[in-house]
Amino acid sequence: MNTTPPSRRPTRPSWGRRALLILVPALLAGAWYAWPQVFGKRDPLTGYQFSTVQRGDIEDVVTATGTLQPRDYVDVGAQVSGQLRKIHVEVGDTVNAGDLLAEIDPTVYRARVDASRAQLKNLRAQLKDREAQLALAQIQLRRQRALMAEDATTKESLQTAEASAKSAEAQLEAVRAQIEQIESTLRGDEASLQYARILSPMAGTVVSITARQGQTLNTNQQAPVVMRIADLSTMTVQTQVSEADVSRLELGMEAYFTTLGGSGKRWQGKLEKIEPTPTVTNNVVLYNALFDVLNPDGLLMTQMTAQVFFIVSQAKDVLLVPMAALTQGAPRAPQLSPPASPGNANGTGRGMGAGAGQGRNGAAAASAGPRQGTVKVADERGGVQERKVELGVSNRVQTQVLSGLAEGERVVSGLVVGAGSSRPPMTPRL
Repeated sequence: MNTTPPSRRPTRPSWGRRALLILVPALLAGAWYAWPQVFGKRDPLTGYQFSTVQRGDIEDVVTATGTLQPRDYVDVGAQVSGQLRKIHVEVGDTVNAGDLLAEIDPTVYRARVDASRAQLKNLRAQLKDREAQLALAQIQLRRQRALMAEDATTKESLQTAEASAKSAEAQLEAVRAQIEQIESTLRGDEASLQYARILSPMAGTVVSITARQGQTLNTNQQAPVVMRIADLSTMTVQTQVSEADVSRLELGMEAYFTTLGGSGKRWQGKLEKIEPTPTVTNNVVLYNALFDVLNPDGLLMTQMTAQVFFIVSQAKDVLLVPMAALTQGAPRAPQLSPPASPGNANGTGRGMGAGAGQGRNGAAAASAGPRQGTVKVADERGGVQERKVELGVSNRVQTQVLSGLAEGERVVSGLVVGAGSSRPPMTPRL
């Protein structure tokens, strides 16, 4: 009889034990979180996001997109028709005034010049003949007058001599007039022959060539453009400003722009012109604002895209707070007392008086007093208090504080996500 005991299989944990292994850690975690919510000490500041009042520079700008164009350029065209036989320059070449750019086949114009010169020679020969005929007629007239004085000729012969002299004189004048006409024609033919050589009207750079060598140019319908020459030392920035912002612009205001791939480099200029006639694109009304900028190093090129900033107002080294921390109020009523001196403890920057750098809108704002606002400031007792402040230059991100705050103070700039309940979160404490 086999007395070997049967082998025991390993026991598996029951479902109850598994549930305990999962629920116990969950209950402990819940207790850790619920304890401070119920028994912990409340901290009202944990429900807010804070920003520190700092010093810096601020600008209120009108932004626009523009393109670069040479300020001085000329489209060089052909004044005579014919085949474009030779182009002597390429795009990017630098030329001086009077340099040869291209040549048109001059065969027809040279033939016209030769014909006019031959005709002019013929008329000058006729002129000499008419002068000789006039001299002979005058001699015969004097002889007839002398014979008439001695009663040795007839009156009819004298009249014939007088008529011959006048006729010779008239024929001489006619030949002279023909000579003047042919000389004028010759000058035109010689000019056309010179126009077959297209010369540069100005010094600059060849920025484009629209015609091709061997192409036939026809000036009877319109003046064909062969190439464009531009002076790239001074560029014009042509920006398109929306109708909502154009009223904030003022001639002479400072402006700067950056270009794609320009590594953040700024080019400075001043607004010189606002064209009164807008361009409408997809029902969007845009006005052209233009200003010039020097380009001595040639980094700016034609048709570059520029991100333009027109400075409406600015302030340097002033106290700044985020716009999110501010509740704006109405402007203060005008005051008779003079404004505070620059650089005092109320937060105005060095060299910035009341309304300094405000642009044309700053004068009106200064006359009505600085704008008022309200901020929430963290106090020393761990709470938050509201405070009235005076505001200066503002943009969409920051605003200048003229008075009411000190550098380094913390202001409420928002609420912590999930902190919108009536009871702010509290610091966990065991």
